[in-house]
Amino acid sequence: MEGDAASPNILGESKAGYILSNVAEVVERILTFVPTKNLLWIAGVCRLWRNCARRVLRTQQRLTWLSASGSSIYEEHVLLRTMAEDLEKVHLLPQTALLMVDGEHFNWPFSYRQKKARKCENEVASDPVEKLRRLLPRNCDVVGIAASGIVVTPSGSSSSPPEEHENGEAGFSLLFPAMDGVTIRPFHFCKKSFSESAMEEAGLINNPDLKVVLMFDYETWKAGSFLNKLLEPLSQNNVLIVGGQVERAFSNNTTCCSPGSFGAVGLTFSGSKIQGASVLVDQDVSNPKAAEATIQRLKAANIPERNTMGFMFACVGRGHNSYNNQRNVEASAFRKIFSNIPLLGFFGNGEIGCDRIVKENYTLSETDADGLQHSFTTVMSLVHFG
Repeated sequence: MEGDAASPNILGESKAGYILSNVAEVVERILTFVPTKNLLWIAGVCRLWRNCARRVLRTQQRLTWLSASGSSIYEEHVLLRTMAEDLEKVHLLPQTALLMVDGEHFNWPFSYRQKKARKCENEVASDPVEKLRRLLPRNCDVVGIAASGIVVTPSGSSSSPPEEHENGEAGFSLLFPAMDGVTIRPFHFCKKSFSESAMEEAGLINNPDLKVVLMFDYETWKAGSFLNKLLEPLSQNNVLIVGGQVERAFSNNTTCCSPGSFGAVGLTFSGSKIQGASVLVDQDVSNPKAAEATIQRLKAANIPERNTMGFMFACVGRGHNSYNNQRNVEASAFRKIFSNIPLLGFFGNGEIGCDRIVKENYTLSETDADGLQHSFTTVMSLVHFG
């Protein structure tokens, strides 16, 4: 419809119809309560509604997450079903998605034999990565990893108790909208794609606005110094680097590397609004009080809780193994200290990070590339998006 207002046969001749077809302030206020998927459909009604919808979309700058755990009643992973249902209700347009799932129940990649056996089935039904991509907007950058265990905060409330799923079916999708003053760039490097120009394109080098890097490597034990080459340019800069070693990874760049090869995926966050901090829960921390005292040091960063995400990247050797068979110790300590920040993460085979605060021009500590790599530890971090 090309006119400025909706036609009478849509909105009627009542006063309400007149207001909804002419008073932008009222329409815009109403549209703030409409999920984004419906908002995009509503934008096609008339020019007034389209303009109102666009303004509402620009205000949706708070990240959100969808999480799931427990066995699915369907053959697919429990996160796939949750995303299919809950993406209908979110109030943002995802530009970037960070997905983490347990490696045991997320059945990918398929072998040649499996693909041949399923050749008559629908491609989306047989490939969970492809289904994840199709659930999200076409232009959404996707970075996904599979790890031994997953840390989730249940969807819906940032104050819900976070859960450490050291085993079992679990996963989450962290959704980033376009945000003023924040630039998010994904990266995926393997032997074929790693180069200085690729690092620059991802914002990892020659980027004075870089504040935070989430980095997840896989199979890099096969490559000797591959991870060090990635970390070395970042280690002495005022940049927060956190992450760890995972089982598998995928991204929009499906041709990056062949099965069985090594590499790293992640996200860079640049911009004046980004703040970050991390602490290292060392391997000798073995009781809840000591864990809480370590995580308490994150308070020194004075990072606002609004639009902030907590990340926990722990070794598979920690969890209940470090706390006399007590479970959920570190996630519970985080919630005790930060009552309204969601916590997400994984249990992996190595950790990346150190004690560091990135806020204005202040850095808590500096280290080299080797000093950023650990085992039998937990990296606990906060990232604020303005």
